[in-house]
Amino acid sequence: MKIINQIQDLTNYIQDLKLSNKTIGLVPTMGALHKGHMSLIGKARQENDIVVCSVFVNPIQFNNKEDLEKYPRNVEKDAQLLEENGCDIMFSPIAQEVYKEEPTEQFSFGSLEAVMEGKQRPGHFNGVAIIVSRLFNWVSPNRAYFGEKDFQQLAIIKNMISQLGSKVEIVPCPIIRENDGLAMSSRNSRLSQKAREIAPKIHLILQKSSTMKDNLSFSQIKTFVVNEFKLIKDFELEYFEIVDDTTLQPISKKGDNGVVGCIAVWLDGVRLIDVQRYY
Repeated sequence: MKIINQIQDLTNYIQDLKLSNKTIGLVPTMGALHKGHMSLIGKARQENDIVVCSVFVNPIQFNNKEDLEKYPRNVEKDAQLLEENGCDIMFSPIAQEVYKEEPTEQFSFGSLEAVMEGKQRPGHFNGVAIIVSRLFNWVSPNRAYFGEKDFQQLAIIKNMISQLGSKVEIVPCPIIRENDGLAMSSRNSRLSQKAREIAPKIHLILQKSSTMKDNLSFSQIKTFVVNEFKLIKDFELEYFEIVDDTTLQPISKKGDNGVVGCIAVWLDGVRLIDVQRYY
């Protein structure tokens, strides 16, 4: 595996690959890699000649300075995992390389960013769009792979592709869970032992709510979920919304599109998100 830290070195190397008609799959990450990320690498490996993984904690998508400072980092372990799982190129720049000047790009995602993550984290999705669009320019991938746990982010990236007129194929990949149901996340490593034992209740409560979809309204299901988290004092529920899986707007009844429940909770000072599909 080749490790590249400089943008110019990356673009030069990619240019040579493109001249050889190699197809390229990109997996953008913020590092602290786990089996969930490796599932994206595996999917990219199956579908492309070359797999590129970016490892970069993007400072401009954090609106909470403490969250940025505490975000787990282990570049050496990341490199080992990527090499073991068939990655060809690891792009791991420092912030000063990516943002030599203050970024000026401005993206607007309308109602897609007015809810849930966008509502709770102002500027977050503009920061995501800036780094992903730059990665697309540098890597020129045929396909890019994103996990469905970040469901709203996936919708934002698809919208960005449309705005830019880009031909990159966005490949959604299913959530990978621990044996007890907790969605794999880099942030899980920050949980205390006690919190880690409690954390799977997020998925369990969402799963239970999905069994009620034929007998309760979405409003009643939302009330059930909110009340369940109130009963567990260790959790602080930030939001739970049942939304149209295309528009991401809260809905009261099923329409033509799919329906998902999206949640963000705080546990032990760590912010965790998850998704439950209803239809």
